[in-house]
Amino acid sequence: MDKHIAIVGGGPAGLMAAEVISGAGYPVTIYEGMPTVGRKLLMAGKSGLNLTHAEVMGDFFSRFGAARERLEPVLSAFDNEAVRSWAAGLGSETFVGSSGRVFPQAMKASPLLRAWLERLAEHRVAIRTRHRWAGFEGDTLVFETPEGEVRDTFDAVVLALGGASWPKLGSDAAWVAWLEALGVSVIPFRPANCGFDVDWSAHFIERFAGAPVKAVAVGANRGEFVVSRHGVEGSLVYGQSAALRDGLEAGPTALVLDLAPDRSAKRLERDLARQPAKASFSSRLRKGAGLDGVKAGLVRELTSEAVRADPAALVGAIKALAVPLIRTRPIDEAISVAGGVGWDEVDARLMLKKLPGVFVAGEMLDWEAPTGGYLLSACLATGRVAGQGLLDHLRA
Repeated sequence: MDKHIAIVGGGPAGLMAAEVISGAGYPVTIYEGMPTVGRKLLMAGKSGLNLTHAEVMGDFFSRFGAARERLEPVLSAFDNEAVRSWAAGLGSETFVGSSGRVFPQAMKASPLLRAWLERLAEHRVAIRTRHRWAGFEGDTLVFETPEGEVRDTFDAVVLALGGASWPKLGSDAAWVAWLEALGVSVIPFRPANCGFDVDWSAHFIERFAGAPVKAVAVGANRGEFVVSRHGVEGSLVYGQSAALRDGLEAGPTALVLDLAPDRSAKRLERDLARQPAKASFSSRLRKGAGLDGVKAGLVRELTSEAVRADPAALVGAIKALAVPLIRTRPIDEAISVAGGVGWDEVDARLMLKKLPGVFVAGEMLDWEAPTGGYLLSACLATGRVAGQGLLDHLRA
């Protein structure tokens, strides 16, 4: 075919768009600023490569919050079962973990990525690494390379450059200025699935920095998190990060913990009342509430002497311990981001309305989701829809 297609960005969304387009017989060139493609995918694979989530799609859609309306048809076109079938087609059979998360049986990203790149090579997809996109000059794409600037003109383009988290892996949001200069509205990026700063005392940091806090709850959500030198991080915190971040933007906000989710307040009152009056506070907590180590340290750190001396107030603190948050951790530490190209800027095919023939996929778009397979699943799905949308555009 005489059309030439560019994919800018070699992450999951870009690779999926390339698969769709090249599978239809069109020549495709992937441009990647880093030395290799799929670097964030490989990073995710270090913890098992959570591909998607096995829950029913109605619940799956709900994880995308305000972007659900626009993402639902995109995700429906490449749902969680389709992701599993696609991975199996690349030789990576999957299994569903106890939490509903879906992983390759190999628990690695490298075999899947290797097979994926082999498929793209069979489709004659060209990959140009160390080509950092530097914007448009009219209808021409400009790239910075170790050998100097490169300019190429294409019939259609998919932009899949990621958001603003993990810049060392290539997602540095440099593209924002170039699209805004062309009139494309980009919602400012904010950290998602992130940690938070807390004003711990020096004594608490010295004793507990790095300690995991297990078997706790935030509302109906149970899990664990980690005390860091800066504050709090980990899965339970990440799951609440969107609400906590939004709360901080409005005013003072706290992470409210139930340190003893398996004990009712009534039982705690009874068990604490049984402790000898002369017993130390640590002994009362350990024997009466089952709290020691970092959990006991949190109670000491975040309550006053008056609360610790009042049995009813102490029970209230154990069941709803407020950890005052100062700010989110920096965006380059976040697992993902909120913000990106506004949905009003793209049509149903993910083509930019102001730039016909230019499509956007992955974390460049304005959506966020919790960890659990939703992030990667949406990147794959948007890449697929952008690729198909590009084909439809060329054929129109």
